[in-house]
Amino acid sequence: MRDILVLYYSRHGAVAEMANHIARGIEKIDGARARLRTVPEVSPGFDTPQASIPSQGPPYATLDDLRECVGLALGSPTRFGNMAAPLKYFLDGTSPLWLSAGLVSKPAAVFTSSSSMHGGQETTLVSMMLPLLHHGMVIVGLPYTEAALMRTTGGGTPYGASHVAGANSDAPIARDEKELCQALGTRLATVALALARETG
Repeated sequence: MRDILVLYYSRHGAVAEMANHIARGIEKIDGARARLRTVPEVSPGFDTPQASIPSQGPPYATLDDLRECVGLALGSPTRFGNMAAPLKYFLDGTSPLWLSAGLVSKPAAVFTSSSSMHGGQETTLVSMMLPLLHHGMVIVGLPYTEAALMRTTGGGTPYGASHVAGANSDAPIARDEKELCQALGTRLATVALALARETG
């Protein structure tokens, strides 16, 4: 069994729900298992300081999670067209993996949620790709052979899965958005297992 890391930061729960749909897609592939991980808050003035272990949900990610997994799905809410600070802070600490080439040739996919339809989803997805490209990862997107990509009236892009959460961040994830999350997870797992077989 090969693990694929689903690593995310979620403020109001939408990205966490997307992560669960991506995990379902991953586990549709025989031999693949999703490993869900999150990251803590980094700004004490914005929220109460976080404990070293979350009180609920997945554990906090470590560099070992990245080392041990054969692929990565990375998710964040949109913050002014960019990934959220807690996720960026975690990625900024991955220099040891860069120095050891620990992520080279592993596949990665990205996902996001925004309050509005034009809230910077695609730039956020691209912003998450940049450090992954520096690590030498192989980016996996959503091809237009996914029917929901042409059908969706909410989230969903060729760059990765997305969701429109609404002004109060409480809009349910639409059917097409769920379908695209699962499709992204399945595609990531398929590519990850194929590359893992090639490299031994």
